[in-house]
Amino acid sequence: MKHLFTPYQLKGLTLKNRVVMPPMCQYSVKNKDGIATDWHYVHYVSRAVGGTGLIIIEMTDVEPDGRITDFDLGLWSDEQIPALARIVDACHHYGAKVGIQIAHAGRKAEDAAVPVAPSAVPFDSESKTPRALSTDEVKQMVEKFRLAVRRAVKAGVDTIELHGAHGYLIHQFHSPLTNHRTDEYGKDLTRFGKEVIQAAKSEMPEDMPLIVRISAQEYVEGGYGIKESVAFSKEYQKAGADVFHVSAGGEGPISADGRPGTHAAYQVPLAREIKHALNIPVIAVGRLDEPQLANAVVGNEEADLVAVGRGMLRNPYWTLEAAVKLHKEADIPVQYENGFPRKRK
Repeated sequence: MKHLFTPYQLKGLTLKNRVVMPPMCQYSVKNKDGIATDWHYVHYVSRAVGGTGLIIIEMTDVEPDGRITDFDLGLWSDEQIPALARIVDACHHYGAKVGIQIAHAGRKAEDAAVPVAPSAVPFDSESKTPRALSTDEVKQMVEKFRLAVRRAVKAGVDTIELHGAHGYLIHQFHSPLTNHRTDEYGKDLTRFGKEVIQAAKSEMPEDMPLIVRISAQEYVEGGYGIKESVAFSKEYQKAGADVFHVSAGGEGPISADGRPGTHAAYQVPLAREIKHALNIPVIAVGRLDEPQLANAVVGNEEADLVAVGRGMLRNPYWTLEAAVKLHKEADIPVQYENGFPRKRK
């Protein structure tokens, strides 16, 4: 039976276990230049030492005004490649594979003087009203994604994740709430996402899988649900998506009753639905910090991989401790062996 520590392979990506560190913004760039710092190095490499199978570097943006804040990572310049390559190389040394999330914040770019979006619809009453991109600018944006993926490949990553969730630009294009366009990118709400996927694939090695993160459900009035997300995910799969990282929400403020995220594994049914409807690998995420629960998600074949976010922020060695609790084999660094229970002979 499959479990959290069963190796996994997809195309040319071989993982030693099913544990994923999902992208989590650190807002720790020093000079607003988008270049990774020593903080990022320690942050990611410590999780590699801690046994994580796949580390996905945080939201990394395709242009300066595509960042949530000016302290986010970027890949709009070749100058940003070496610092990321240093992180990737070190993570590889400790047995982890590395992906990176390529993105644009769209209307949620807080520090942009005038954010851009599919349509001039602000995130909320406190946010700036974005400027609607022209058709030519949308095509140029696809090119910016392509070039950022090219730089990520040069940095040595093992996989690419495109951020199509949480109310950021790709999500904004495929959501009827935020895309009111009348051009080709409004008549087909998935066109932008499909073109970005195709552009990314054109820069990736043939055996490198492409992950697309989606919000499978919107938690606002009039938002789409799983039926609609299955439909647009099928379009993205046809365009070249190999894996879906299934999250939810982000298109509006969390409502008063706490949605989303009121209980453990609240997004797993969404991941399971995408997996079975498309017959495609999925990453489940969302309050899966308990090892027994994460293990059950894999064992019950609800998802192929499990992303542990907050749990891994609290504990870089979450994966090693999970192996102990689940009585599974894991490569504990020799320097740390005395900190873990000894095997009984």
